[in-house]
Amino acid sequence: MNAHNHDHPHHDHGDHDHGHDHGHSHAHGHDHAHGHHHASPDDPRYLLGIGLNLTIVAVQVGAGIYAHSTALLADASHNLSDVLGLVLAGTAAWLATRPARGRRTYGYGKATVLAALANGLVLMLVSGGLIVEAAQRLWRPEAVQAPIVMIAGAVGVVVNLATAAMFMRGAKEDVNVRGVFLHMAGDAAVSVGVIAAAGVIALTGWNWLDPLVSIAIVLVIVAGTWGLLRESLNLALDAAPAGADVPAIEAFLSGCPGVTEVHDLHVWAMSTKDVALTAHLVRPGHDGEDGFRGMLAHALEDRFGVSHATLQIEQTRGDHCPEC
Repeated sequence: MNAHNHDHPHHDHGDHDHGHDHGHSHAHGHDHAHGHHHASPDDPRYLLGIGLNLTIVAVQVGAGIYAHSTALLADASHNLSDVLGLVLAGTAAWLATRPARGRRTYGYGKATVLAALANGLVLMLVSGGLIVEAAQRLWRPEAVQAPIVMIAGAVGVVVNLATAAMFMRGAKEDVNVRGVFLHMAGDAAVSVGVIAAAGVIALTGWNWLDPLVSIAIVLVIVAGTWGLLRESLNLALDAAPAGADVPAIEAFLSGCPGVTEVHDLHVWAMSTKDVALTAHLVRPGHDGEDGFRGMLAHALEDRFGVSHATLQIEQTRGDHCPEC
């Protein structure tokens, strides 16, 4: 068997002419794998979210200039980054539905991982900018027209919470959707902080409170974004997804009837929702393994969420795979 073609996940599915069958979706009518849906190209959440956030930006920029509020202008900049995040996530979700063709034998599902990574980076960069702005305002507080700031902030809270609610569905399963959800929820928290600070300033005249509250909120956002950024970076580097228990998968395969050894096991993400696997199973004295591979492919999806499994059965462990 041609084990050397499986030493890296990006080459595993490319060589179908070497005589070994694959226990993945295409060999066994694997239509059950498509229960992991990405957002369809006509998913209204992305377009609606973009429109709502552009509305927030326009309202807050106008109010910020009129009220001489740098806090509102900073919040508007943050909401403008939401538009970028939604465009990235929506475009990636649309790309994930495109069929594989040409050199892109895996299709475009990985675009959702890249979008989640970009979304996390944008959040961190914008948060850094907000902290710098707030620190400058701590040294040079500016008078805030609190009523106007509170009204504009309230608009931001309502729209951001409504947008976040739209993306609650699928946030646990898809890191790309979760990135959008966290982005919207974080912006709602920023707007709440702006409103609260403006209310206290209206009562006390403590203009320094506005940037202080902004810094505290940004730190909370950064803490929540770090997990998203780390997970999307791991997925971009073809690490096993957070929910994939690699030792349990290896133990399961090793315990299958007749299997004496499992090696060259790779588990990685084809997108933010689809998990792929390749492995070599040493199973002496067994020919005609189509049924066995099919059984394992279904079991791997049912137990571990692996939607694409490529399994190579070997009579003996050879020395043609030095990295295994």
